Amino acid sequence: MKNSTKHSIVIGFALFAMFFGAGNLIFPPTLGKAAGSAFFASIIGFLITGVGLPLAGVIACAKINGTYDKMANRVGKNFAVITGIALILVIGPLFAIPRTAATTFELGIHPIFPSIPQNIAVVLYFAITLAFVLKPSSIIDNIGKILTPALLLMLAIIIFKGIIDPIGPIINTSYKGGLSKALIEGYQTMDAMASVIFAGIIISSVRSKGYENAKDIMKMTIKSALVAVAGLAFVYGGLMYLGTQTSTLFPTDVARTKLVTDIVKLDLGSIGAVILGLCVALACLTTAIGLLASGAEFFANVSNNKISYKTAAVIMASVSGLIATKNVDSIISLAGPVLQILYPIVIVLIAITLLGDKVKSNKVVAITTYTALIISILDTINGIYPNVIGFIKFIPLAGVGFSWFIPTLLAFVISNISIKPKQYTVLEQIEVDAA
Repeated sequence: MKNSTKHSIVIGFALFAMFFGAGNLIFPPTLGKAAGSAFFASIIGFLITGVGLPLAGVIACAKINGTYDKMANRVGKNFAVITGIALILVIGPLFAIPRTAATTFELGIHPIFPSIPQNIAVVLYFAITLAFVLKPSSIIDNIGKILTPALLLMLAIIIFKGIIDPIGPIINTSYKGGLSKALIEGYQTMDAMASVIFAGIIISSVRSKGYENAKDIMKMTIKSALVAVAGLAFVYGGLMYLGTQTSTLFPTDVARTKLVTDIVKLDLGSIGAVILGLCVALACLTTAIGLLASGAEFFANVSNNKISYKTAAVIMASVSGLIATKNVDSIISLAGPVLQILYPIVIVLIAITLLGDKVKSNKVVAITTYTALIISILDTINGIYPNVIGFIKFIPLAGVGFSWFIPTLLAFVISNISIKPKQYTVLEQIEVDAA
């Protein structure tokens, strides 16, 4: 189509906005500060899980013209429902939505109005969020369209200023395991999980531009993904580079949000920190509204409207508000163990979906996915209660947080070779296709 380049840029920016999420900018500077001169491995690791996996998720969904449900149904319907609910809770009221409120307070409200208590700020935040969710308005969409370019421009100014006029020296911090630590930190963006739940929005956007053929949809999705990758790589890489300049300026336990605020103050002065804080706060609000509305709709559908959209929205906002009274770093710590269990499942299902016809049996999908799930659960327990499950430490890559990878890979290879696909009758095949 004549406007394919224009369409890929427009959709690519929408994809960038969906993945970037205002709260995600707090992670790269902290990684950069810890890594110092060895930051390149950290950039690669964070981009793999923070950018590469979400984009792979969108492409996988485009490939099957569906979302997480369709992927997970190959394991089993109950598995798809239970894990689908778990994903919605994680990217909704348990972690992602509360983090937007806490980030708004720490970056956007407290630096400007230090006398306002966090509890009051959180109540006001979710009152505004609920007002838009219960009575949808185009106003918030228009604000979002303005805010994403404004936030990106602001970050570009901060990054280029930091490159031209560094705020501090980049030193050797003797940082070890930068790649693996950054891979795990990339989980905290939660974007891979969001991508397989909400990919339908992007695919619908592609269709709305006139692309109906499956091949054209895939091509446009990939082109749009490349635009998003470029934007995310620039922002994350740039912020991480600025973080490397702070190794000598701040203590090791500095809060993520404070590090961002102080970097901007050193880079552009107090007014820069205020402007960035306001941009982030409003962008967080648009993200929270989208997540809350999507989550409420999900629970209304999964309960066959026994829980109404409005009731689900109010419950989710209330739970989010309670958790949002914690600081950002506390919410991140709470999310860590849960993400280490759920992320391997999502990674496995994305990879299997991208392999397409090379995985012919649903038994292979189930064996591979459950292997990842079981090992991840055991590893997470071992992380909370050290060495309670002794054999885990002997699994390759266990020391860097990826004990699930080798067993899952072996389970996939062995089962895919040994299990033959079931031969259906014509009638059975029609039923399978319909399912």
